[in-house]
Amino acid sequence: MEFSNTVRIERRPEDVFAFLSHFENLPRWNYALDRTERVGTGPVGVGAQYVQARTVPRSAVERFEVVEHRPDRAVAIRGLLGPFDTTSSYRLEPVGEATLLTNSMRLERPGILPLATLAGPRVRSAVAENLRVLKELLELGADRSST
Repeated sequence: MEFSNTVRIERRPEDVFAFLSHFENLPRWNYALDRTERVGTGPVGVGAQYVQARTVPRSAVERFEVVEHRPDRAVAIRGLLGPFDTTSSYRLEPVGEATLLTNSMRLERPGILPLATLAGPRVRSAVAENLRVLKELLELGADRSST
């Protein structure tokens, strides 16, 4: 199953990208996460790996990897997130001093296609709400290093 959500954020793409690609910020705007931590060292980019603690729909420890990293333009991750093999990409498009942010998600669950089909609308709605929180945080002045 695939879907996309788009939100306009009244911040420049470089500000949005800096906050978004600092994945330790994920729990600040994704209600289903308790913490996200980098595994290893070095610059953030393609191949960087993370571990996170999920609380919804059930407690779980997950891993994901950065599969695309184009500063101020796009970032994508892939991993087993919740019950799905997930690819999540974020595209940033400048609109004056604002950013049009599009999040596209691909959810797969080998052998259990109906689960993705049934859960899809609920997941899409939850992702849209998370993006609303991200927009609010950024428009209130959150930056990469905020905690």
